[in-house]
Amino acid sequence: MFRQALLGALLVTAASAQANYQCRVNPQDDVVITPQSVQVVGKNGDLVIAPNGNVQFNGVAKSLNTTQRQQAVNYQQALRTDLPWIDNGARQRVDQGRIALDRIIAKEVGENSNMRGRLTKLDSQLKEQMNRIIEHRPDGLTFHYQAIEQVRSQGQQLVNQAMGAIVQDSINEMGAKAVMGGGNPLQNVLGNLGGLQTAVQSEWKSQEADFQKFGRDVCNKVVSLEEQRKALVSTLN
Repeated sequence: MFRQALLGALLVTAASAQANYQCRVNPQDDVVITPQSVQVVGKNGDLVIAPNGNVQFNGVAKSLNTTQRQQAVNYQQALRTDLPWIDNGARQRVDQGRIALDRIIAKEVGENSNMRGRLTKLDSQLKEQMNRIIEHRPDGLTFHYQAIEQVRSQGQQLVNQAMGAIVQDSINEMGAKAVMGGGNPLQNVLGNLGGLQTAVQSEWKSQEADFQKFGRDVCNKVVSLEEQRKALVSTLN
């Protein structure tokens, strides 16, 4: 019932790193951002760029011409801009999903529903997973490309567990209200569940286009960053 909407949040979690929208580029490097430098290190070597464009590649300082230096400056600036943009956008959309679902539960089930607490817990757990991909540190950010698949798998498990508990809560709580309300309890429960499901589906439809656009935008940024890296490194060898 809630799965489709919350899976949207899960997809956004994965999008923090690569966008789960069939993006043609899969990151193969960690990125460490500090005020002093941007380091791109992994399967493609070890590239360190200072804000002024000075470059070390695989531990060797490189002598750059004007074009190379500008490429290096532009690339490190793009990383400093795009990684926080991706991270903030992902977190905002997880928040949007939680707030919308919480509002629906409060209206359809009640302000005291246990489901609201489960949503808050799931929100916290998903953001912890997101921080494994784009890690927040006092001096900057670190992107861990190898965490993507682990987070995808563990995030799916968290969502599945939460969904099972939420669905059971909804049946229990609506069942109790139906019994107290008189009439046919089973019919009342089914009617209430149907109303809840309709509200969730309607909310998901209102957010779906934004989620998908964000995924495409993330992919475009990832592709652009990789093209900039390749263009710069190809001149350093």
